[in-house]
Amino acid sequence: LCAAVPLKDMKLMDVKLGQLSTWLAMRDFTPGGIAGAVRRGYDRYLNKYINVRKGGLGGVSMVLASYVVLSYIWSYSHI
Repeated sequence: LCAAVPLKDMKLMDVKLGQLSTWLAMRDFTPGGIAGAVRRGYDRYLNKYINVRKGGLGGVSMVLASYVVLSYIWSYSHI
């Protein structure tokens, strides 16, 4: 059946509320660890939305929409 996954290797969505503090203590919050997490997230985004065989405009439109929202926030920061 299913093999037990160590708490260190669990994803955040799989961690139970009582295990959250222990799971957070096992994370790597050094600059290298944070950079690695950002890189893994970026790679997951690329593989899911951009580097697909039968893709559409989903990933590109998400990037464009986020750019539009970010520029709106920068232009109208007084609101």
